[in-house]
Amino acid sequence: MKKFHTIVIGSGIAGLNFALNAAEFGKILIVTKKHTVATGTNRAQGGIAAVLDKTDNYKKHIADTMEAGSHHNNQKAVEFMVKHGPEAIAHLVTIGVPFATDETGTLSLTQEGGHTQRRIAFVGDYTGQEIEHALLRKVKANKNITISEHTFAVDLLTKNGRCYGIEAIQDNKIMHVLAPNTVLATGGVGQIYKYTTNPEISTGDGIGMGLRAGLKTRDLEFIQFHPTALKVHGRTKFLLSEALRGEGAKLTDSQGKSIMAGAHKQRDLAPRDVVARKTYQADLEGGAYLDIRDLSPLETILRFPKIYQKLQQHKLDLTTDLIPISPAAHYCCGGLITNLKGETKLKGLYAFGEVAWTGVHGANRLASNSLLEALVFSSQILPQIQKTPNLKRLPKFTKRKWQRITPKLRRQVAQTRRTLRDTMWQKVGIIRTQEGLKQALATIKSLETDLKTYKSINIPLRETRNMLATARAATEAALKRKQSLGNHFISY
Repeated sequence: MKKFHTIVIGSGIAGLNFALNAAEFGKILIVTKKHTVATGTNRAQGGIAAVLDKTDNYKKHIADTMEAGSHHNNQKAVEFMVKHGPEAIAHLVTIGVPFATDETGTLSLTQEGGHTQRRIAFVGDYTGQEIEHALLRKVKANKNITISEHTFAVDLLTKNGRCYGIEAIQDNKIMHVLAPNTVLATGGVGQIYKYTTNPEISTGDGIGMGLRAGLKTRDLEFIQFHPTALKVHGRTKFLLSEALRGEGAKLTDSQGKSIMAGAHKQRDLAPRDVVARKTYQADLEGGAYLDIRDLSPLETILRFPKIYQKLQQHKLDLTTDLIPISPAAHYCCGGLITNLKGETKLKGLYAFGEVAWTGVHGANRLASNSLLEALVFSSQILPQIQKTPNLKRLPKFTKRKWQRITPKLRRQVAQTRRTLRDTMWQKVGIIRTQEGLKQALATIKSLETDLKTYKSINIPLRETRNMLATARAATEAALKRKQSLGNHFISY
C-alpha cells in the first residue's frame, strides 16, 4: 500500500493547479484515468474571464455572473471568485500562458454571452489547451509530484467520517493508495447525454464516488447546454466557441433571419440558457446556423484557426458558409457540496472545479467563468493540509475483486449507456416536463437494477454505474424543482 501526502484525482486545471500549490508540503500523486491532457480544460476554447481593463470593475463582473445565474448564486462565492480573478490571470502569465496581446503588450480581451463588456483573456480559440500545457510543464518539472496515467479511481476509502485515500484500478489490478488528503478534481458529467461537448472521460466519476461515500449534492438539475455545437448528419461534432459571437457572429434560422431578435436585450450574446433554448427550437423547426461572414476572412482565420481547420474537415468554410449548429450538454453547474475552501463533510477530502458545488454559478454559468472558478478555488491551501496527520494507525480496507470484461458484459454496458444517454437527452434535456422526468427516473432505476448482478468491478462497469448515479441525482433534483429557473426549463 503506497502512501502520499495528497492524492489528486483528475488532471485538468483544478487538479494540476492544486497539485502545484500543495507540492511544497509533501509528495503528491495525480491520478488520471486516461492521458493527462484528456480533460475538459484541454477543450476549452473561449478563454478565462476576469476584471482586466480599467473600464471594468468587480461590481460589473459580479452583477453579470449573478444575472446569468438567475440570482440563484451564492453571492459570497461569486465575490470571492471575481475579486481573485486578476491575480489568477497574472499567475497564468507568469507560468507561460501566451495570452493574446496588442502591440503594446496589453492583454487583448473578447466578449461572450452574458458579459456586458469585454473581459475575457484568450489564446486564439484554444485557451484551455495552452493553460493545460503550461500547468503540465510545471507539474512535470516538480520532483514532489508523481503522475499516474491510465489509473482509474474506483472509490474513496472512508471510515468514521474521514477519507484515507482511494481504491483504484491499474493494469486490471485493484490497489489501495493512502493519503491524509484526497482531492476530487474529476471534471464534468456530459457523457450522461447523447450529445455533449465533453470528452469521453466525463462520466460523473467524482459525483459517483462522492455519493457512495455519503456526500450530498446540490443544483445538479442545472445542466448547461452550450448553444453552438457543429451539427453534421444529425449529430453534434464539436464546440463552436461563444467567442465567435463575441466577435460579431450571428445566430440565424434556415432563411437567414435572426433567432435571437426580441428574445433578450443582449440578443446573440444573451446568457447560454436563453440562447440554447432558442437554438434548440430553431433546429427543430428547420435548422439553426452561425453566421460570421461579416468579419473579414483573414480576421476570422487568424482569430479562430482551430475552428476554421476543423470545419474544413467537414467541407465547411467558416468565412463563407452558414454553419449548422445545435445545442449539446456542456457544463454541470451543481456538484458535491463544498465550502469556499474546497472542504467536503468528510475530513481529509476536498473537491474543486466542475465536480464541486460552491454556488458560484447559480442556475446557469456565465461564459468563461469555469476556468476561473477552477483556478481560484484550487489555489486555496488550507492550514490543515500543510501538516501531514499521523496515519500510522490505519483502518483495514478490503480489496474487491476485479471483474473480467466479457463480451456479454461489454454489450450490456454499451446498451445501458445508449439507453441512458437517449433518455437524458429526451427527458432531462433542454426542455423538460414533469411526466418526462418521472419516466426518466424509472428508466434509470431499471438500468441500475440490471447491473446489480455484477458484484465485482472493472472500469467500464464502474464508469457506467457512475453515469447512472449522476443521472439519477440530476433527475431527482429536477423533479424537486417545480418551476423553471436558468438551465432548468419546465414545459407543462
